[in-house]
Amino acid sequence: MLKRDWWKYLSGVLLLYAIIYGFKVDIPDTMIHETMRNLFYHVGMWFGMFSMLITGFVYSLRYLRKFNEAEDLVAVEAVNVGLMFGFLGIFTGMIWANFTWGTPWVKDPKLNGAAVGLVIYLAYMVLRGSIDDVHKRAKVSAVYNIFAFFLWIVFVLILPRISGESIHPGKDSPPVLPMHLEPSMRVVFYPAMIGWILLGFWIMNLRVRIRKIKLKIEN
Repeated sequence: MLKRDWWKYLSGVLLLYAIIYGFKVDIPDTMIHETMRNLFYHVGMWFGMFSMLITGFVYSLRYLRKFNEAEDLVAVEAVNVGLMFGFLGIFTGMIWANFTWGTPWVKDPKLNGAAVGLVIYLAYMVLRGSIDDVHKRAKVSAVYNIFAFFLWIVFVLILPRISGESIHPGKDSPPVLPMHLEPSMRVVFYPAMIGWILLGFWIMNLRVRIRKIKLKIEN
């Protein structure tokens, strides 16, 4: 059991380390001051979200190749967990924005693109709920999920870079990249990112197992 679930324990250890040491580590004197600590949590949740959406995209492709119901289950639960991380990322970002810009939300292409991206994936969940036939639902939602992933890339990564000015780090202002962080922050940042990603896969696996149990009970 320990050998099989080692990555789950690693996730817990890394996140516990990030939570505790993330509030103790020395933060460089920047314009956003102590709120820089949110980097370990806000950005980590977006890392978890991206890993889940990529997983959902891959398993939707796999489903359309063999029409294996198990792969459809992984795809939908990956999107579910991705949405959870996405909304947590939006929420923590709003808290950060309120301290940095004086308001929880500003008219910014990156923020608006992230919001539109989440709406696109919410539509995926609505679409699944509107189709009763199991096989038709899996096929249609798999096709939609593939297009949703590409739309997400467009709205979150491409359009913000070719649109107007953005006050969010990464376009007109210097991006917050790991190699630009102080060494003291990097020793928290990297473990935190790995921890959030592993947590995403852990939650996804639990939800897939629960869904399989429900299907067996129904059948």
